[in-house]
Amino acid sequence: MSNEYDIIVVGAGHAGCEAAVAAAHMGSRTLLITMNLALVAQMSCNPAMGGIAKGQIVREIDAIGGMSGVVTDHTMIQFRMLNLSKGPAMWSPRAQCDKTHFSLYWRHVLENTPNLSLRQDTVIGLTFDGDAVSGVVTQMQRTFFAKKVILTNGTFLNGRIHVGEVNFSGGRIGESAAFQLSDQLRKRGIKVAKLKTGTPVRIDGRTIDFSKIVEQPGDEQPHSFSFTKTPKLTNQKSCWITYTNEEVHQVLRKGFEKSPMFQGRIQGVGPRYCPSIEDKIVRFADKERHQLFLEPEGRETIEYYLNGFSSSLPEEIQVEAMHLIPGLEKAEIFRPGYAIEYDYFDPTQLHYTLESKCVPNLYLAGQVNGTTGYEEAACQGLMAGINAHLSIQNSEPLILNRSQAYIGVLIDDLVTKGVRDPYRMFTSRAEYRILLRQDNADERLTPVGHQLGLVSDYRYKRFLHKYRVQNAISDYLREHLAEYPRINELLERKESSPILQNMRLAQLLLRPQITLADLIDFDQNLQKFISDLNATPEETKNAETAIKYESYIQKEEEMVERMSNLENVKLAPDFNYEQLACVAKEAKEKLSQVRPVNLGQASRISGVNPADITALMIYLQQKKEK
Repeated sequence: MSNEYDIIVVGAGHAGCEAAVAAAHMGSRTLLITMNLALVAQMSCNPAMGGIAKGQIVREIDAIGGMSGVVTDHTMIQFRMLNLSKGPAMWSPRAQCDKTHFSLYWRHVLENTPNLSLRQDTVIGLTFDGDAVSGVVTQMQRTFFAKKVILTNGTFLNGRIHVGEVNFSGGRIGESAAFQLSDQLRKRGIKVAKLKTGTPVRIDGRTIDFSKIVEQPGDEQPHSFSFTKTPKLTNQKSCWITYTNEEVHQVLRKGFEKSPMFQGRIQGVGPRYCPSIEDKIVRFADKERHQLFLEPEGRETIEYYLNGFSSSLPEEIQVEAMHLIPGLEKAEIFRPGYAIEYDYFDPTQLHYTLESKCVPNLYLAGQVNGTTGYEEAACQGLMAGINAHLSIQNSEPLILNRSQAYIGVLIDDLVTKGVRDPYRMFTSRAEYRILLRQDNADERLTPVGHQLGLVSDYRYKRFLHKYRVQNAISDYLREHLAEYPRINELLERKESSPILQNMRLAQLLLRPQITLADLIDFDQNLQKFISDLNATPEETKNAETAIKYESYIQKEEEMVERMSNLENVKLAPDFNYEQLACVAKEAKEKLSQVRPVNLGQASRISGVNPADITALMIYLQQKKEK
């Protein structure tokens, strides 16, 4: 094995896998080092990908040329499109995956990626050339050198597991933690703090009484995550719904005196939007019950994940409370729930490329930046791998903006605002949700992936054909008329107001009661046009969305254009904010800490208000005029 590489990736979780494959595909000689090659891309929490906003991220990863969507499609056992009762900006794909198969398929991807070497070992330190990182040292006393190093250590940095009064070191239950790296980087000026996450009991499916709980099947017509051709999902497995009750809550409260969270043994802050069950019954004391989901962990296992029941209470309390939940009265567990406390690094010390401001050539991605979730980690890994390669080539970095991708929103939030608790993506975090739909991720990002070399010429030609078809359908609807009075038959049937003269099909489609499927069924000419185009259901649906939401899309595009004025005003990295007399003291401190690259980023920093931005703009304008 060589000891010199272009890029070294430490950790083979979701971030590490995406980083390594992207860098290697782009042409960098890459080494991926992980503690256990049998557990790459391990689904250490729930066996699912996607969900609200997270599904959009997976589609964006795929559109650029990452692999998370492809792996999900090959290993999913259930698919659901969430939020279909809302507008398309809120639709979010989610899949249950076969946990074991997911990891094995990622291993297959890694082993079949040119330029990528794999090594099972533990990185215990970094080497430096002056201030810049130059390589890694492993537990096996090997030193590997690289032009760039990407750390994706997840929850393994000084990880500590808690179950009631029992606690021990570990990155995941049954796996060792990683030490020394945090201390080494702290000495180099990187701010290190602690966060906490948790996971629930795993249940023996043979002991669940499914007659007492509600089945939640997958969609009748399951979609896919990847824009490429992946296997169609068949033979879906159901999830199941049950609820806690006041008796359950009373038993859980008995364990508070031994709770590591309530007794102060855990210092790290837990995820606000995915709290433990003990946290829920304290924060939402008025609620008599909480919804729980029983999720299968695979096709070849009887193990179930009890989503919504994360806990670090003593095992006996977890089991006693679980036995009071409908359907779980006789349930047996494979392992208890636990909390894990781990080190993370302040993400405001990162450039947009995810390179450290303190340590040149060092990139950080995933939970080490304070995020939670496979999807958030994977997209950071992809961006770190891409930008590490581009930096080696002296090429312009890839910076996705907030109007271009949820990935851009996530990275901007991290480097601009930092985190106080584990960061989770939601649609509400994005100002331009209508532009950032899951259905148009390829339109936004596949040209980017093709330019980078991550999207093949063949795939790009298919992409161009798809949008030619969609645009042709949209043009037809805008140009052709619905015949009066014949179309009134359809309108009456759909309880929509009749028309008194011919009207363009696109105008009719703006009515909430009318769908493109209605018009196709009613209008034989439109039906023939769609058939001659050989349009897919996805292409026709996307054309319909473009028509129905055209005015909203235009408004958001106008907002983007107005905001771009701020984004275009650059700020020097060494700008002295203390010289600004009319800017509040807190704003000066925050601006000096984050070092925004432009006024747009400055305006999004917590503690910087519009008056501060106005004062900064006036100062810059006066300086320009001198």
